[in-house]
Amino acid sequence: MTQDESLFPEESILPRPSDASDDPNLESVQSWFIAQKDYSERFGQVLRKSIDEVLDGQRTGRYNLYENEGVGRVEKTERTYLGTKVEIVARAEFDLGFGPSMDYMIAGQQVDAKWTMGDSWSIPREAQGHICLLMQADDVAGSFDVGLLRITDDVLRPGSNLDQKRGVSKSGRKKIRWIVKGGKLPVNFLLNLEKEAPEKVRAIFGASANYRGGGNGGQLRVNELFRQVPGQLVDRTTVVTVATQHDGPKRARDARLHLRPEGLVVLGHLKPAPQIASDLGLPTPRNGSWVSARLARVTDDDPRRATVINGSRYGLWRGGDASVAAPIIHATDE
Repeated sequence: MTQDESLFPEESILPRPSDASDDPNLESVQSWFIAQKDYSERFGQVLRKSIDEVLDGQRTGRYNLYENEGVGRVEKTERTYLGTKVEIVARAEFDLGFGPSMDYMIAGQQVDAKWTMGDSWSIPREAQGHICLLMQADDVAGSFDVGLLRITDDVLRPGSNLDQKRGVSKSGRKKIRWIVKGGKLPVNFLLNLEKEAPEKVRAIFGASANYRGGGNGGQLRVNELFRQVPGQLVDRTTVVTVATQHDGPKRARDARLHLRPEGLVVLGHLKPAPQIASDLGLPTPRNGSWVSARLARVTDDDPRRATVINGSRYGLWRGGDASVAAPIIHATDE
């Protein structure tokens, strides 16, 4: 994160402390970020990617950063590493240079990256006098904040922990220059589903509970995923976490064959699937996402939204409709 400050003259690495209301160097860093195209969305993607990479759902089946028990728990060391991951991914996303003693060089200023899952940041002594890029995300609430703060004694709490780090004080938070405040974090599908309908998550991961075969356990879970969430856009991270296999997206494609007898289609991003989804009033799947739906044959005078597949008219299944096998949708390449 930082190099030994004794290698550099103190004057060259410690900007003069100044109040946040009169700090042209901090303003120049803030202006640099705000000038970047789609900076808010990009910060959201930085944090989503960092969290997902630490969860490593493809190998672990984990989706909850806050889980402390069982096979889904996230170790304390992994939460600590998440700060480093955020620093690395942000550097790559915004093409930030390395500072001599801090993490970044931005608009000619040294800037240190600081991350928290909580409501404050732990600031080391070597950051004193420097600008910090403060990043925070709440995966349950689906929100994030990014701001800048010049670290001076008056913005920190008086006490320190065993590592000689101090938290940002309540009065210090008032001096943060926000780049993004209350940003929308890209959705953690499984975490949201667990919050809204935990029984569905249990059904998805329990679909392979009695299976004793080879790799098809992942297929059973992915099949159940699309049964449980028709009409909802499912992203690639969700599919590979449920499959817990390298070929998770293939499981989504194969689910079409497994679910066809039940009248369920799984629509991907290739034509004509997006148009079918649009016709039916479903979310439009893009590259790396899918949406499932149970279909029924409908007549021309049926008022519901409908689409034509292979010459036949289909709408979303309703109670009382006859059960039919789903049509085969010929995609160009998927």
